[in-house]
Amino acid sequence: MDSLLNSSRPPVFCPGCAHERVVRALDQALTGMGLSGEQVVIVTDIGCSGLFDTFFNTHAFHGLHGRALTYATGIKMARPDLTVIVTMGDGGLGIGGAHVLSTSRRNIDLTLLVLNNFNYGMTGGQCSSTTPQDARVGSGFLNRIERPVDICEVAGAAGAAMMVRASTYQKDLVDQMQSAIRFKGFSVMDIRGVCPGRYTKHNKLTPNAIETELSGFPPLDHYAARNARTEYGTAYRREAAKLEPVPPPARIHAEHQAPQSGRREMVILGSAGQRILTAGEILCLAGATAGLHATQKNDYPITVMRGHSVSEMILDEHEIGYTGIENPSVVAALAPEGVARRKKMFAGLSADTLVLAAAGVELPDTPARVETIDFKALKLKSPDRALAALARLAENRRMLTPEMLDSALALRFKGRVLEGARYVVETGRS
Repeated sequence: MDSLLNSSRPPVFCPGCAHERVVRALDQALTGMGLSGEQVVIVTDIGCSGLFDTFFNTHAFHGLHGRALTYATGIKMARPDLTVIVTMGDGGLGIGGAHVLSTSRRNIDLTLLVLNNFNYGMTGGQCSSTTPQDARVGSGFLNRIERPVDICEVAGAAGAAMMVRASTYQKDLVDQMQSAIRFKGFSVMDIRGVCPGRYTKHNKLTPNAIETELSGFPPLDHYAARNARTEYGTAYRREAAKLEPVPPPARIHAEHQAPQSGRREMVILGSAGQRILTAGEILCLAGATAGLHATQKNDYPITVMRGHSVSEMILDEHEIGYTGIENPSVVAALAPEGVARRKKMFAGLSADTLVLAAAGVELPDTPARVETIDFKALKLKSPDRALAALARLAENRRMLTPEMLDSALALRFKGRVLEGARYVVETGRS
């Protein structure tokens, strides 16, 4: 195989840019390993290094700045047979540093080529995460007060077992690339080179200077033994094979007749602890037992044990595209927190809307028909209000029927919990 380079899109970099040498070296490394374009994926970041995927006749993925490793991880997990190469500049390295740490911890079989030219070359020559503190760059003094990242040491500390510091200009760069690509796990190459368009206009950096600096670094061999372990994808598939097979999803057969046709919408307004989301799920299950499509959207704060809890459900014979609810068929107002969360909705309700309101819960002015339920008189606790509201709707054959509700309960609960739910339903129907 002569080359994987795309003849219709030759590399286009500034004259003297180190990136072009890396393109040629990567092509020689891949072809020297006998890899075809169908066997390779090149995943690129933003920046000058982000052009690499266009220069090769291979599979390619071009993503957001700093996120290339996340896409590459998904590709490798889905297609472990592919050789996945990630190209990233020192800019993307800094922006996506957390992803470098995660990939190092996992030890997934990817090769990361960091095209390190010590600045954001595409956007103005600002300092990056690797810019030396004594460099002159386009972002003023910032690099003088930030310590540059040694990505090989960082990756090794995070769990990577193979790191290579390299110069774009060294004679064995192709051999180093091949070793990194062959490594069964996460490999990182910090490939240092010259950016003539930005960096070297104000800073003296030559191939000899890069070689001299690299020779002063301590070796990284100790990480190979300290972090040696099974590659992530291999370990994942081995452990997953030990698990019991996941049962197929339960099939809900349409066995009931819905009481109305067309799109029906319900909003339950409650508070934490009232099982609002569960009631919404039961309504959707009930709809499914009548052959209806169903959607549910929930709204609650991060303080899951305090605050509002809102659930919005839609039932329809047809597929549901838009899930927004502006004028619901039914509103269950069960707690002040939920009502406050949707208080603007009440003024826009139509006279056809039914509001089931818990006694003692104040409502904003609304043209809707309001029916008050005294849950305390029924001796129903706060967590039972939402299910009791569904029972009241079923009794009135609005949105669902008693048969639909009972089938939904049987799908959702078992044993004593099911018995308790049916007791709440019988009490709510009264």
